Amino acid sequence: MHFVVCIKQVPVVSAMTFDLETKTLKREGVPLEVSSFDIRALLKAVELRDRHGGEVTVLTMGPPQAKKALEHCLALGADRAIHLVDGAFRGSDTLATARALSLAIRRLPYDLVLCGRSSTDAETGQVGPEVAELLDIPQITGVRRIEIEPAARALRAERETDAGTETVEASLPALLTATEDLVPERFPTRSDREQAKGKPIEEMTARALTDDLSLFGFEGSPTWVTGIESVETTRAQRMIQEDSLRGAVDLLVRELVDRGLFGRWGDEPSGEEDDVNLPRGRAGKTVWVVGEILRDEVRTVTLELLGKAVELAAKVEGEVTALLIGRDLGRYAPALAAYGADTVYLADDPALGPYTTDAHAAILTRVIREFQPTFLLLPSTATGRDLAPRVAARLGLGLTGDCIDLDVDGEGRLVQMKPAFGGNIVAPILSKTAPAMATVRPGILKARRPDGSRRARMERIATDGLGAARTRVLAEHPEPAVQAARLETSEVVVGVGMGIGGPENLPVIEALAGVLDAPIATTRDVNDAGWLPRQHQVGLTGRAIAPRLYFAIGVRGASEHVVGIRKAGIVVAINTDPKARIFQAADFGILGDFREVVPLLTEALTRAKAKSG
Repeated sequence: MHFVVCIKQVPVVSAMTFDLETKTLKREGVPLEVSSFDIRALLKAVELRDRHGGEVTVLTMGPPQAKKALEHCLALGADRAIHLVDGAFRGSDTLATARALSLAIRRLPYDLVLCGRSSTDAETGQVGPEVAELLDIPQITGVRRIEIEPAARALRAERETDAGTETVEASLPALLTATEDLVPERFPTRSDREQAKGKPIEEMTARALTDDLSLFGFEGSPTWVTGIESVETTRAQRMIQEDSLRGAVDLLVRELVDRGLFGRWGDEPSGEEDDVNLPRGRAGKTVWVVGEILRDEVRTVTLELLGKAVELAAKVEGEVTALLIGRDLGRYAPALAAYGADTVYLADDPALGPYTTDAHAAILTRVIREFQPTFLLLPSTATGRDLAPRVAARLGLGLTGDCIDLDVDGEGRLVQMKPAFGGNIVAPILSKTAPAMATVRPGILKARRPDGSRRARMERIATDGLGAARTRVLAEHPEPAVQAARLETSEVVVGVGMGIGGPENLPVIEALAGVLDAPIATTRDVNDAGWLPRQHQVGLTGRAIAPRLYFAIGVRGASEHVVGIRKAGIVVAINTDPKARIFQAADFGILGDFREVVPLLTEALTRAKAKSG
């Protein structure tokens, strides 16, 4: 068996700083590391090689200093390394990067290609699926378990979804992207590093891959960054200190109610200006939204995208079109119309449910070729991150992933606001290709007020000729207790850290969450300990959320978690340690044992909620 692992060397996000005058990131002195998801991919490849035999090749594209990352991977057990290093690669976006990696992989024997789910700097998650498309092999993203059968040329994997997990089967060769749960992290010993010195590292230039250097770098990139802006988040850092914990809790609750808890938040728009029927023309321009259904409902992020699509369509004098791909879809069309769709296209076929990459990519590719949208928007969900890059690579289109806002510039181009480095910066990105494609982070945009009187044209998309499926969903495993999807949309979220002691104390937290009708978020350590499902993790290697109110209970405040709540409106911290870093990232803080504070808080909030009616 031949395993190829694609890795990326990234700056340590917590050490990055931004120069406000030059509007550049300060990289001097910033330590570098291999992206954490890539390490999991490598360690699993080594484990599979040890079990089935074969060879592990680690591959990276980067400047000369990226050789250190390859040496680290060799010390962790890789057999050989290839370094794509050439000035021609400079400025490559995800598609140009995927081209270089796929051309290099084609020169190698490979049965399984492994990548991290996303890199911890850009956080796109696009390169893996784009490499799979360019190699024309099946993909499984977000993998947490895998078994391979070399004789049968097949693999079986368990992948994370937004509803739980599913078991997927695929033929080899294939590509998978790794989550943190795929294998425990470990570090090389001194002996490992000594042994790695005898392992080969081959340097490969762009011309060794192809004579057409226009495929790489700025010229080969269908997207480009027009600038970067720092995102500064300031918190009040107010410690509430009264004669008693009850007094402190009562004061906190009064502050929160005054700011809008159980009523209208101070910065919430009245809704009077929210006219879903903004003037739109018939100039042949269309803003398409690829919708999603979760647990028999239109996902809230789809409604958020429709609201933004209405604004964009007004600016280009076009129309809003919604697309659903799946089975039994007709009942969802009225909701899409109410939230702004002028036309609803349905690709409705039993073969399209449950989701598989090949079938849905075939439909979306057909739609783009036939209807030529102006802009194409997808949610940055488990499905959207799997589908969009595959289609973008197939059609050679630019794609910006995980956007937090969209606009139209004076030339009618889609401006895609992309966060990076844990949200420390935001970069406006433009596309050279049409349609401009973007995935958008859930919970960031706001859905418009629905208009039940609106009607949309409903059309059907042909579903014939999809081709043979190379992946098959064997079983879906929804998690009844998983409320992770609500983290994207809830106004209030309750977060828990290791400071609560153990899962036996979760009922105290759940009682508070129940009063607030809030889902529970966790830190990485809590997930690693198995107290709650991985879908609840918030932070650098989890999800980013933007509630109006976030409670951090027993959370120490590591930067890896704090970046995930950067967009939260109000942060309340409860901790026993007066030096806990979470107090610097909070607006209000109460120093005390959660066992005492949280029941008092639950009681006070219950009274305030009843009083509000």
